[in-house]
Amino acid sequence: MEMRAAYAECMAKLMEQDPKVIVLDADLANSTAMRKLYPRFPKQMFECGIAEQSMCSIAAGLSAYGFKPYIETFAPFASRRICDQVSISVAYAKQNVKIVGTDGGIGAELNGGTHMSVEDIAVLRSIPGIIIFEPCDEIQVRKAIPVINSYQGPVYIRLFRKELPAVFTEDYQFELFKADLLKPGKDLSVFVSGIPVSDTLEAAKELEAEGIKCEVINVHTIKPVDRETVLSSAKKTGAVLTVENHNVIGGLHSAITETLSRERIPCYAVGIEDRFCEVGKLPYLKETFGFTKENIKNAMRNAFNSK
Repeated sequence: MEMRAAYAECMAKLMEQDPKVIVLDADLANSTAMRKLYPRFPKQMFECGIAEQSMCSIAAGLSAYGFKPYIETFAPFASRRICDQVSISVAYAKQNVKIVGTDGGIGAELNGGTHMSVEDIAVLRSIPGIIIFEPCDEIQVRKAIPVINSYQGPVYIRLFRKELPAVFTEDYQFELFKADLLKPGKDLSVFVSGIPVSDTLEAAKELEAEGIKCEVINVHTIKPVDRETVLSSAKKTGAVLTVENHNVIGGLHSAITETLSRERIPCYAVGIEDRFCEVGKLPYLKETFGFTKENIKNAMRNAFNSK
């Protein structure tokens, strides 16, 4: 199932259960698979047009009156464009607004330069009080959304709209503030989020044939990062690699290195190296920015050999 379809299913259930759950979108209901829900929930869904700053302000006002608003748009418009509204009207005012930003990094594919966002996590991570969550498959979406809905406070949900390979099974138990151990290992700690998770896990399994046992951890909540899991794994293996569909400045790599800053443990990165993204299909972009399984496996090997 596409991740946006899983998200839409979750939102339909939430709106059925609670009339205070409100959805606002910025002329993107087709892109987020929410259009079909408008007839079912005419009093809980609002089209705000291409006016994200107003949409965010409306959501903050709704929250102040006890509603539970979700705002939905592309990742750059959910971060760069509304940074001031998120900072003051939502975070500073302690409003319960959930922000859904779709297709960050290489996920933007053919949408063009204005729709590319390799810095959305960094922008919002710098604002106090915001939780930042990025799922890696549709099962995690379905498990996470009810938990996030019950959390009182602002959350940024970084959502890839299309289908990704399954990482979890239906018996997966989601914890918002606990990273997921996908594969135990003793030689290298690999912290990964979002689109690259499945390729990273496969690369680690293949590398085990060379005698290198990587510990793969899905860091779905990038802020606040699960310090206990990060430190425990890194101290055990003695070397770290981060893999993220984001600028290496300000995202997962920054969160991990900040956590390890006093530990003298080397930390390497697979990510977008302080540059803008490109227009292209996902396979091309994965190759261009080093997110293929082979790229990730080589990075793991090099990080291990540097110990």
